[in-house]
Amino acid sequence: MKKNNLTAQLTKVFVFLLVLGFVMASCKKDDPEPDPDPETVVTVSSNITANTTWETGKVYVLAGRIAVTSGATLTIQPGVIVKGQAGTGANATALIIARGGKIMAEGTATQPIIFTSIADEIEPGQIASPNLDPDLDGLWGGLLVLGNAPISASAEAVQIEGVPPSDQNGLYGGTNATDNSGVIKYVSIRHGGANIGEGNEINGLTLGGVGSGTVIENVEIIANQDDGVEFFGGTVNVKNVLVWNSGDDAIDTDQAWAGTLDNFIVVCGLNTDHALEIDGPEGTLLDGHTVKNGSVKGNTATELGDFRSGARGNFENIYFFNFPDPAIDGRGDFSLSGTETTDNFANSILTFANLQITLLTGVDLTAVFKNGTDVHATAVAAGANTVGADKTKFNGWTWAAVSGALTDF
Repeated sequence: MKKNNLTAQLTKVFVFLLVLGFVMASCKKDDPEPDPDPETVVTVSSNITANTTWETGKVYVLAGRIAVTSGATLTIQPGVIVKGQAGTGANATALIIARGGKIMAEGTATQPIIFTSIADEIEPGQIASPNLDPDLDGLWGGLLVLGNAPISASAEAVQIEGVPPSDQNGLYGGTNATDNSGVIKYVSIRHGGANIGEGNEINGLTLGGVGSGTVIENVEIIANQDDGVEFFGGTVNVKNVLVWNSGDDAIDTDQAWAGTLDNFIVVCGLNTDHALEIDGPEGTLLDGHTVKNGSVKGNTATELGDFRSGARGNFENIYFFNFPDPAIDGRGDFSLSGTETTDNFANSILTFANLQITLLTGVDLTAVFKNGTDVHATAVAAGANTVGADKTKFNGWTWAAVSGALTDF
């Protein structure tokens, strides 16, 4: 009996071990260890010469001046973050869409595409930077879109500012007014404006010879050391633009840009020079543009606008507030510079309509709106303006909105 019982017990143990081994083998086969997470940070160190997609959930680091060359399309999916490494001079990082290239950067109101500095610790899914202030600028270059549309310059095509002459991807201008450089929607560009030489900084968004076939809407530019957005000729139409804390001018137009800017907000910073700087043609092309439906908050050293060098175009339905007294240090005014510009105003080549401003106590309208432009301006109490931007277009997806910087609008 004892021998038989021992044999039976040993048999049970042997069977148990066999079953346990089978179960463990089955579990190992059916439930493998998960693979490591896919790479989420991608360094881009060479030009984009073939169709390329940057994917949602990833961060792309620009290791230099990167160009999307002619014939190539860069698609940037919603929520992507692009970070530029630090660099100045010829080593300034930037993304250039060269003539004949395309960018398809289509973010959404819930997943904007963000261009920022490598120093920014922001991650996909965040709107506000967790570690950088919204007035810190010059940490990388910016976004430049260059097309084949007409410009008014010394030649049909010239080199864009911010790109060394040795880089032919910096050429812009041509004869195709309907040129298509792609789509830019729900994009925020931050902390840029690196200097490549004396007086030669990169704008937050540079549009050189960009044609009307290009779609640009819902764009935020924050803390750029030079201008927020600058137009160099072209025919592109742009809407829903917000510029916050630009280091020079918020919106700058040059070389007979012939498009329309519709619905814009400017929040001037301590270093903002002009909210609007409008330059005229530099060649034989004499087109003008339309800027309308804007709200502009000034700062202590900022001018409303300077219309220079034969400026032309139409400016309407714009509200200004929080500007200094021009009598103190000459800032805080809206002026026309040069005989050619005043002649254009007199001959309705440069026009203004429905300009409104909330003045400081004791400041006269004619002290702000100079050269006879006061006839097109009206002083209103704070909050009583009937013109300006629709700020709801910026809710949710912009850093300015989520931080409370648009409370006064």
